[in-house]
Amino acid sequence: MKLHFIGIGGIGMSGLAAMAHDSGFQVTGSDRGADKPENQRIFSALKKQGIKIYPQNGSFAQDGLPDYLVYSTAIEEDNPDFLASGNTPRLHRSALLEKLMQSLEGKSTIAVTGSCGKSTVTAYLAEALFNLNLEPSCLNGALSKRFKSDFYAGNYRPGSGKYFVFEADESDKSLLNYQVDYAVILNIGTDHYSKEELAEVFGKFLHNVRCGAVLSSEVYASVEKFIPQNLPVSIFYSEAGEGKKFALENYFVRDHRAHAVFSNYGELRLPITGRHNGLNALAIFTLLDMLGIKGEASLKALERFDGIFRRTDFAGHTPQGAMVFDDYAHNPEKIISCLDTMREIGGGRIFAVFQPHGFGPLGFMRDALFANLEKTLSPGDRFILLEPYYAGGTTSFKPTSAEVMSDWESRAARKENYLTIEKRDTLKSWLLEHACQGDIIVIMGARDNSLSDYALSLTK
Repeated sequence: MKLHFIGIGGIGMSGLAAMAHDSGFQVTGSDRGADKPENQRIFSALKKQGIKIYPQNGSFAQDGLPDYLVYSTAIEEDNPDFLASGNTPRLHRSALLEKLMQSLEGKSTIAVTGSCGKSTVTAYLAEALFNLNLEPSCLNGALSKRFKSDFYAGNYRPGSGKYFVFEADESDKSLLNYQVDYAVILNIGTDHYSKEELAEVFGKFLHNVRCGAVLSSEVYASVEKFIPQNLPVSIFYSEAGEGKKFALENYFVRDHRAHAVFSNYGELRLPITGRHNGLNALAIFTLLDMLGIKGEASLKALERFDGIFRRTDFAGHTPQGAMVFDDYAHNPEKIISCLDTMREIGGGRIFAVFQPHGFGPLGFMRDALFANLEKTLSPGDRFILLEPYYAGGTTSFKPTSAEVMSDWESRAARKENYLTIEKRDTLKSWLLEHACQGDIIVIMGARDNSLSDYALSLTK
């Protein structure tokens, strides 16, 4: 059977295309960014697998129509590939993934979801299972450094073991299409829906889980009334207390290494910094316990994690000595966690550059992000907005970053904390002039891989 993926270069679509190809389908794809240098880490891997890539102009149809068009929620109805395909049946990416999972004979499926951290936890869990010699399969919305090869970009790994770990996306509610054995729900944040609506989505999803679920205490409090009575649930907590079996008792940095203390189980030398990553590790530890992998074995498996692309990635130093980092943070909770981690790494000023991943998301998060930044930014810090990244899918180009920044400056306790610079070249000159040794520059934003190249361009 032949499948054609529209937008195959997307981080989720490219991994799914590789998985479908491995499952025996004939796969082709198209993408608007097929020729962009920053996307070649994905396209070169797909091509080496034998997947033909077309420009997204309908030209794929000249070689014969596929059995199905695979698409995501981001694809507009007037997409040239839709228009060129006539009455070819369509298959949403989540429906295809569910069909592929149904064909995984003898494997246990583990879905990782939540507003923040699901890509990191998906990769970290898969790597922990790999460290335990359990040979997991993994499908993720980010590129795992450990699982990257010439043949695979890092967002998909075939494995011979019994576990299939994947990231389940709540942004379009497509996770409701999955029937899974285990689920991890990390948190409920401000990204695509209100917390009340998202709690209902997660509650419905738990009815699709067969064997057990791991929930943060925040999630459990929000979805308790929705949980099926016969579903085993383990809860992990952000602080210790009586009756809390899985809790982050302490987090600290010693000798430049982060440490997390899990109540009842001991201390873990974390492979990545940030208190939020202590909680991520605790979520995985709790899930491993549910799978029957206990104590010391789990802690040892969690001590190594090579990380994922664009999560606190160190790019280098500027000529003036400022450190430069690249990060995928794109909603209020992730941005604040990123800034807290930057503060932990260095004691100087933070120059935070954020490119929103769309006009709609910027409008949705503007008030929550501002409220959090007012609590987080120190005197001397700068939070700089680039114009939103446009990848299609909207007819409204509002609000602009300049409009949002003007609103923030009118309400800010320190107006000098906020700045908008539209052009990257202008911003580069400004950053290289103002950021000094001891300062940190962090480039943040989703979907646009050129941000990594921009971060690198600031370094020596």
